[in-house]
Amino acid sequence: MLNQIWLSQLQKHQVIAVIRAPKIEMGQQMAMAVASGGIQLIEITWNSDRAGELISQLRLELPDCTIGTGTLFNVQQLQQAIASGAQFLFTPHVDPAMIQAAQEKNVPIIPGALTPTEIVTAWSQGASCVKVFPVQAVGGADYIKSLQGPLGQIPLIPTGGVTLENAKEFLRAGAIAVGLSSELFPKKLVTEGNWEAIASGAKNLMRQLG
Repeated sequence: MLNQIWLSQLQKHQVIAVIRAPKIEMGQQMAMAVASGGIQLIEITWNSDRAGELISQLRLELPDCTIGTGTLFNVQQLQQAIASGAQFLFTPHVDPAMIQAAQEKNVPIIPGALTPTEIVTAWSQGASCVKVFPVQAVGGADYIKSLQGPLGQIPLIPTGGVTLENAKEFLRAGAIAVGLSSELFPKKLVTEGNWEAIASGAKNLMRQLG
């Protein structure tokens, strides 16, 4: 997927649902729930149960959604993820070899960074945008806002501390999109298999941001 298309998808959809599933069946249900609530960008973390298989399955079952992966630690995992059909790639760190490998395959890669130096390093090496993680630990939306002056040209996706309540604040502060995990999938609702409530939470979030 060309970078420009990816960036326009981020601007349009604004929310990435991050799914870390101990069982593939649960991951599938979680994805279906948020998709029915209107979230179209879905990340299956690579440390989920049979992540590659789940990505391939969701590409078929949710053709209107863009399905990617995250928590990739090395080039081998990245190549396996691309082979499974992952349409975007998140990493917790900045790794030049991984950025290069993703560029060669023309798949957007979003490395995780925290400091201005790390963010600029990731961007200058060819990242399509940069994940700011864990954003809550360094001031939340205020931190994103303070980065806009010097680094306004770099698209940032804060994660780790984004909630249903403050997601809009992050977007107002200048983030291109936000990533949410446990906030979209409260443990109690997942355990109970209350997919309707999860879909409803996703729908409410999208309504707020719309």
